[in-house]
Amino acid sequence: MKILITGGAGFIGSAVVRQAIAAGHGVVNLDALTYAACLENVASVADSPLYHFEQADIRDPAALARIFAAHRPDAVMHLAAESHVDRSIDGPGAFIETNITGTYILLEAARAYWLAEGRPESFRFHHISTDEVFGSLPADPDVQFTEDTAYDPRSPYSASKAASDHLVRAWHETYGLPVVLSNCSNNYGPYHFPEKLVPVIVLNALAGKPLPIYGNGANVRDWLYVEDHADALLTVLTKGALGRSYNIGGENERSNLELVRTLCAILDELRPGPRPYAELITHVTDRPGHDARYAIDPSRIREELGWRPSVTVEEGLRRTVQWYLDNEPWWRALQDRAGVGERLGVSA
Repeated sequence: MKILITGGAGFIGSAVVRQAIAAGHGVVNLDALTYAACLENVASVADSPLYHFEQADIRDPAALARIFAAHRPDAVMHLAAESHVDRSIDGPGAFIETNITGTYILLEAARAYWLAEGRPESFRFHHISTDEVFGSLPADPDVQFTEDTAYDPRSPYSASKAASDHLVRAWHETYGLPVVLSNCSNNYGPYHFPEKLVPVIVLNALAGKPLPIYGNGANVRDWLYVEDHADALLTVLTKGALGRSYNIGGENERSNLELVRTLCAILDELRPGPRPYAELITHVTDRPGHDARYAIDPSRIREELGWRPSVTVEEGLRRTVQWYLDNEPWWRALQDRAGVGERLGVSA
């Protein structure tokens, strides 16, 4: 299978690129190379005959038409998106343009290609989204997001992703475009751009800087190791039912404070400092509209497709910390990019 992967130089997209090539699929990596992209993320597969890179913007219809015609993919995996909630608070326009308008233009390009190819039944358009479209959950552990949970986005980021989900479903129902969708919980792991919680904590700790936690740190997330997520996405692409959506979770709920304390304990063991890293924890003003809890019920993907996560959060965090310790040149090169190391999302 030849897969066109949008956003393949990003954190999750590059994990999908690496796993797809390892599985023997051809990959066309389409990426605009915006601030969070890094071609080093796919350097391990860049010389493979199965890999092709196209620098292009999903908002450029002519570029998309050329790429579809040149590479004739069997499937599209759409991961290109603006994804940092704090940046969406400060600058929502980029999220509207990329996540909504970009998805619309990509859908139209895919539909035109699919029609020109004679509507092949094997073609798939896989739209990758987030559990944040469902809003916020109460503390009750028996309450989780399912694929039937009503949408209730609360940030410009999640609202833009909710809109893109609706567009994909509409293109399936109205035009018959063969689509599958997935909504995932919080990812972490190697190559995570250093503006999200896990890499911020690891890199601040190594630098002896304060470890910022929004509010009281009680906000709960379900943590999904990125390589598990990539495996799940390829499973949805190849086995998922048309028009169906699948929630992908790590089955690893932790509060932000619990997660940070776990990271500190791992760092104490792997890279001991002059004092316990947990002493650097600093509570800062909460994010505007900060959702209290996300948790995914993964029953559908487990029962229909036979997939479940393989990595516990403790093991995944240990692998992640070790990866950052072993790959300092990678993250050092990204620390000068706009916004990295700054507190964002306070303009509300």
